[in-house]
Amino acid sequence: MSDDDIRAAVRAERRQQVELYSALSEAEWAAPSLCRGWRVREVLAHTTMAYRYSLRQVLAGMLRAGGSFSRMADRAAHRDTERLTDAQLLASLRDNVDHPWTPPGGGPLGALSHEVIHGLDVSVALGRDEEHSSTERVLAVLGGLQPKQLRYFGVDLDGVQLRATDADWTYGTGEPLSGRARDLLLLVCGRQVPAGRLTGPAAPRFTPA
Repeated sequence: MSDDDIRAAVRAERRQQVELYSALSEAEWAAPSLCRGWRVREVLAHTTMAYRYSLRQVLAGMLRAGGSFSRMADRAAHRDTERLTDAQLLASLRDNVDHPWTPPGGGPLGALSHEVIHGLDVSVALGRDEEHSSTERVLAVLGGLQPKQLRYFGVDLDGVQLRATDADWTYGTGEPLSGRARDLLLLVCGRQVPAGRLTGPAAPRFTPA
């Protein structure tokens, strides 16, 4: 995919997420996501943070968090859900579908990865991923995987070959671990994949007890 194609995919992912969040009940907004420690509303607060925070604010937050972006982002997500309503968070997403934000050093593919992964954090947790996920966009993210990303998420795939059941995609060598592309992406990102979604000899290694 060209950069223009990826930017178009980012916009499409955001529009699909607008549809998802617009249909949520009050209970679903408060439901846990696959992103540990965050409810659905914290995920949206995080994905829209780039539209509401300046670089100076982010750097100041990181300084207060001891230089940790993860700690700063967690604090910001919880703080923002206390001061902003769900409707305001949704408006932040809806009003910025065309926003050109990309993560530092990540480029358009980094932006797509950010949107897709956090979109799955919500749609899979709520059982809405059949309606609100795109295999094409998931595969674009999987296709950009680098060893450094795997190290960042801390998932041990030594001796395992990931095999998508809904696309022609594999990664690694070793015992097969099969699942839909979206579930394999969640696995790679250190998320707890719902039971029954992974199969193969290596599945018990990654299946909830």
